[in-house]
Amino acid sequence: MKHYCLYLTIAALASAQDAVRLAEDPTVKAALDAAKRNEAHFIDEQARFCEIAAPPFKEEARGKEFERLFKSLGLENVRIDKAGNVIGVRSGAAAHPNLVFAAHLDTVFPPETNVKVTREGTVLKGPGIGDDCRGLAVMLGVIQALKDGNVKTPGTITFVADTGEEGLGDLRGTKNLFADSLKGQIDKFISVDGTGLSITNIGVGSYRYRVTFKGPGGHSFGAFGMANPIQAMGRAIAKIDAFEVPTNPKTTFNVGRVGGGTSVNAIPFEAWMEVDMRSSDKTSLEALHAKFKNAVQEAVDEENKRWTGRGAVSVSPDLVGYRPAGSTSADSAIVITALAVSKIFGHKEGLREGSTDSNVPMNAGIPAITIGGGGIGTGAHALTEAFDTKDSWLGTQRALLLAVALAR
Repeated sequence: MKHYCLYLTIAALASAQDAVRLAEDPTVKAALDAAKRNEAHFIDEQARFCEIAAPPFKEEARGKEFERLFKSLGLENVRIDKAGNVIGVRSGAAAHPNLVFAAHLDTVFPPETNVKVTREGTVLKGPGIGDDCRGLAVMLGVIQALKDGNVKTPGTITFVADTGEEGLGDLRGTKNLFADSLKGQIDKFISVDGTGLSITNIGVGSYRYRVTFKGPGGHSFGAFGMANPIQAMGRAIAKIDAFEVPTNPKTTFNVGRVGGGTSVNAIPFEAWMEVDMRSSDKTSLEALHAKFKNAVQEAVDEENKRWTGRGAVSVSPDLVGYRPAGSTSADSAIVITALAVSKIFGHKEGLREGSTDSNVPMNAGIPAITIGGGGIGTGAHALTEAFDTKDSWLGTQRALLLAVALAR
């Protein structure tokens, strides 16, 4: 164990020294200066494109704008794939290593949401202004700064404005990158998501279900004795509530929504519930998933047995969301490099866990992390979301130096 800890210490010191040396490279230094100089412009851009609505599954308008921006910034082979991802390439001396640098286009807000951005001093206010308009702005700032500094990288950087990161978008954009658009081409992955200078190396996975219980239904008095879909659902909820789950790794479950029935004096013909299960550990998540499926079927069997099968209830558990769990080891090169680079910009926090686009590569064993975009964010996923731009350029500079360090 002592030898292992010594190895990590040496590796961390080496990465820190490399990061400092890289930051002093004339072209990289010029790019870092440009990132700070350009920050005001990209803050304006952040507010501008955040007013282009990108509700769940309707990111096309914002995507088209990013296609235009990628082309205007000189990226090569700019295109939009079948999942709506906007992809642009900054070629290095070689095609590999290929670093994918991503931020997500979508927000959690429905189409009717007022997405007007307002300013009060250094603070921008508007739905999605931090999550993830900030990540998108950082990505643009990095592309521009690399161009201004005329930075040449040994490897290639592929920039992606991706779709479907939020909610029932189910990471569809990133899943498509790895399964289709960039299949077999990705060596490393960075997602810029949200604010601050955080580093996330553990991907919290989830299963999400809409479970529908059905029966013939009938009059509450005249048809009494018939199996009841809502009562079957109640049995299932009670069983779920009794689950024992580990606290480390943190594993959770929640019945978030329920519905069904037509009247207080009618046995319902249908009921439904929506269930969310999460863990950062693949094994724990799969164990919880299996318990959930068994509990749902047992509940239906018990309800039908209780009423001797009269008007039997059936169940359909429909998977509406799956985010794979995964992690990038704290002693991996990408994490050690990220910590070393972040230290230069004053980052003092530990590593985090979360559910982001990086879940997909983490699960596949591809080195991946998610970083914050600088500044200070509050009220994520709320209509009152705000972003304080004070010293936000540090987030852009950190992302820039990290991208150059990993594209080698």
